[in-house]
Amino acid sequence: MRVIGGYLKGRKIAPPRNLPVRPTTDLARESLFNILSNVFDLSSVRVLDLFSGTGIVSLEFASRGCADIVSVDLHPGCTAFLKESTQKLQIGCIRVHRADAFRFIQKPQAGFDIIFADPPYDHPGVKSLPDIVFAGQILNKEGWLIVEHSSRLLFGDHPHFFQHRSYGDVNFSIMK
Repeated sequence: MRVIGGYLKGRKIAPPRNLPVRPTTDLARESLFNILSNVFDLSSVRVLDLFSGTGIVSLEFASRGCADIVSVDLHPGCTAFLKESTQKLQIGCIRVHRADAFRFIQKPQAGFDIIFADPPYDHPGVKSLPDIVFAGQILNKEGWLIVEHSSRLLFGDHPHFFQHRSYGDVNFSIMK
């Protein structure tokens, strides 16, 4: 796995094989960051990466100059790997939390400009994730919630739905 853009472009990270993850593909990440870079000044956004897994999306944000990134994952191996990666790459802008993502977003906190959520595709709470985010008012007024999901799940009927993007087996629903 490699970082595909920014000052860390080309840097490889090698997560342990035993992590329960499905990393976002290079093609999907590159396409998503092309969209985000055209809408946001990534150096001035606050990002929340839910179900961060290997942390590759957090690393992409950091590589593109984002200075405030919060990464949340429940698996101790995932959080340990991301902490190790940030130390190895000398990245100080990523704060890693070992926590249940659903509980984390229900706590009062300052707003985020971008919330990226990549839950396990079969997680029973995926469909309720946007409702929890918008009810908790943790997304800033002009912010985006991006949910990565399987093609079987559709968010087009959600009142905050903005657009859907598909890159092979990877689907993003963007809400604002």
